[in-house]
Amino acid sequence: MDYLKTVVPSQLLAERGSHLVVINAGSANIRIGLAQHDTPLNVPHCIARRTTQVPKRSVQDQLLNSQVTTAQHVERERAYDIIASLLKIRFLDEEVANVQFPQKMGRVDAFPPQGNNKKEMVIPWTDVFETSNPSSLTTGSSSTKDGSGESPVQKEGNDTGEPSSSQRKHREYICGEEALRISPNEPYCLRRPIRRGHLNISQHYSMQQVLEDLHAIWDWILIKKLHIPHGERNKYSAILVVPETFDNREIKEVLSIVLRDLCFSTAVVHQEGLAAVFGNGLSTACVVNIGAQVSSVICIEDGVTLPTTQITLRYGGEDISRCLLWTQRHHQTWPPIRTDALTKPIDLLMLNRLKESFCQIKEGEVEAAAVVHSYEDGVPPGFHKTRLTALNVPPMGLFYPMILVPDVYPPPPRSWFSDYEDMLEETWDFPRRTDGSDGYFPGSSGYFPMWDNYPIFQTRPKKEENIGLADAITKSILSTGRIDLQRKLFCSMQLIGGVALTEGLVPAVEERVLHAIPSHEAIDTVEVLQSRTNPTFVPWKGGAILGILDVTRDAWIHREDWIRNGIHIGSGRKYRDSYFLQAQSMCYINS
Repeated sequence: MDYLKTVVPSQLLAERGSHLVVINAGSANIRIGLAQHDTPLNVPHCIARRTTQVPKRSVQDQLLNSQVTTAQHVERERAYDIIASLLKIRFLDEEVANVQFPQKMGRVDAFPPQGNNKKEMVIPWTDVFETSNPSSLTTGSSSTKDGSGESPVQKEGNDTGEPSSSQRKHREYICGEEALRISPNEPYCLRRPIRRGHLNISQHYSMQQVLEDLHAIWDWILIKKLHIPHGERNKYSAILVVPETFDNREIKEVLSIVLRDLCFSTAVVHQEGLAAVFGNGLSTACVVNIGAQVSSVICIEDGVTLPTTQITLRYGGEDISRCLLWTQRHHQTWPPIRTDALTKPIDLLMLNRLKESFCQIKEGEVEAAAVVHSYEDGVPPGFHKTRLTALNVPPMGLFYPMILVPDVYPPPPRSWFSDYEDMLEETWDFPRRTDGSDGYFPGSSGYFPMWDNYPIFQTRPKKEENIGLADAITKSILSTGRIDLQRKLFCSMQLIGGVALTEGLVPAVEERVLHAIPSHEAIDTVEVLQSRTNPTFVPWKGGAILGILDVTRDAWIHREDWIRNGIHIGSGRKYRDSYFLQAQSMCYINS
């Protein structure tokens, strides 16, 4: 402890962070890197596997229900008009003749623009072939030989140096952003192993496939991006920063991937909300995590999570991007092209970039001249110059989620997630079965981990609510029941996630949270604290800090113990997010 009080932070990072890999996996992106690094890699959390299925699905989930019902359409239009009234802009069906400006400038520019800066905005198609020519493998292109590496250079035209089609074969799988840029003509199917904050298990995507894809993506990043081969994994420890939405069994399956399949020597689990508090050097805060597909609110007091304050919201940045497309189409500012964010990943990639560049929250008409690209099968990208309008409406969907209309998926089998033990709380002491080995029990299809053989016990349900962000924050904080803590939390709100970078979001949150507080509550001040670093990376940074400061390592799980015993009931060893370690580490930070 004395050493921690006197050591220089950079020295501590160098000493303990070189062999700590911090993994913060989300629905759309995974943040991963060594704890000694300032920022992590931010990689799209997806994989495209080569398929021979006929008819071919370009996206694993595209056959799931995503239609907007009549009732949802009515609710969406009503929400738009509410937002328009607040922002002082024209209503949805207001006559074009009544406005003082044209709705768009320039319909379609069929030829590429002259400026190189605009050409750089084009998203190139991925080269899906690997080179099997032995001579090329010895000259540095072996990074794609396993079928998962990134193509070093996009080939254009029929270059004389390009091997013939008989010498080339498709890569077996492609990870990261390259997977999002594959043409629908190619024999690949895109998979996202995590969706809406949970493992993406459905009738179209089995548990085994989900876990295999998680392993493949993470292993590819470790080898190709962090340059940590299998033979050296036993020298590294992993810090898993998991979403609050994860259920107990999901955490255990991910732990098995890290320890059993990726071969890390030890691992520890921390929740995103708690890690975010450490990432910004706080001890008490209301953490508002606005991700790509799900948002969550949870309160932290003195470095300890308050589980009863957790609220999950089934919308995020990708829903804002799709709302941007709907808004432009309704105002007829979108070019007459086929843009499908659900079945064409490259279109969602383009919409996300437009949202990040142009969407903001402020009063008045918000417009921008932009170049929209069309990505059709087998042809080069098309350029369409247009004027986007009502760019302040989509991000307001965070407060009025009816306008977002999240895509609807059938729920996964909830019995699969039921578990007898909460990985983040005290271990329940159920008697151990006596008809099997210490860690595994025989089953009809071989041996399976011991926790599968216990009866189902109902754990605390996750709260998923269809309310706006301001209402969720207010409800979460007021649920603490203590006026002193409530006042402190309302003045210590922390926005994290990529959407937190939206211009104008902070004052919008402050204003709407203040209005959402009931008049009988003795609270008249709210404040969103400024983030010390990029809000996207705050939980990852907090996980790195927790891993470096955890000198006692009491909460760490050893690979051999996990493989042999899983969770060892009655042993006194609790594999969980240790609250006293959190408080202890916080004391080190504040000292």
